[in-house]
Parts: sequence; structure tokens; C-alpha cells
Amino acid sequence: MEKGHGRLDDRRLARVAVSPEEIGLCGCCQVIAVERESFDLTQADKPATVENRCYATSLTLDQRDEAAILASIRGHWSAIENGTHYRRDVTLGEDACRAAGRQGAAVLASLRNLTDSVYELEKERKRTKVDTLKSRCQQKTFSTVWPILQH
Repeated sequence: MEKGHGRLDDRRLARVAVSPEEIGLCGCCQVIAVERESFDLTQADKPATVENRCYATSLTLDQRDEAAILASIRGHWSAIENGTHYRRDVTLGEDACRAAGRQGAAVLASLRNLTDSVYELEKERKRTKVDTLKSRCQQKTFSTVWPILQH
């Protein structure tokens, strides 16, 4: 059981060894099903919700036990939630964007992905000293706009 975000989660998993040929996924050695039962702690009378997710991995059954598999899955989603999602939503204002039409929204999503990727590449290559995407955006915006305002 895990407590957080106003809920209590219970996760169970089932896994089976497969070969890449039988599953049709190159390198796949294991298929994992995770069931998460969530209890809302803010509304005691609300029934529990159940979600099922499936995963495929190149790890064999003997390479990781069930606890390590669950920790890897949680770590993956935590990195997405605290990294990419936070940057796109909070820093780049994705949820607040009211783009009309699917094509415009898709273009904006691509630009946000590009912005995030360029920032990560700049960090990796040690070409920026700022520690957040927001700082990088402000820095680049200012350094790009300031020369134009000087004329």
C-alpha cells in the first residue's frame, strides 16, 4: 500500500516470460500487468477505482523481482510527472493553452517537446548554466529580444 495525492493505492502485478517472436516485439522477454486499486482518502464513501496497465520489457523474469519491477514502473512515471509533464504544464503552460483545433494543438505540443529537448541537450553539453527550463526560456527570450529593442 502506498499513500499520496490524497489516496491510498494498492498495486498487484502479474508477469509472464515471452519470446520476442511469440509477442511480436523485438527484444521483449517479459510482459507485465499491473492492477492499481485506489481509495480516495478525501471522500470515504466514494468506491475504490481500479486501473489496469500492461508493460513489456527486455528484462528476463530472473533479472528483477516483483518489488524491483514495481519500483521501476513507479520511478518511470515519477520522472515523467516531475520532469517532462511539469515542464510542459507549468513552465510552458500547456494546460492553460486554449489552442483552437487539433492541428494547432499538435504543432504547439511539438514546439514544447522541441524546447524541452533543446534544453536537455544544452544541459548535457554543458552549454547552459541555468538549472531550470523556465530560467533558460527567460534567458533566451531576453537575449534574443534585447538586441532588437536596442535599435
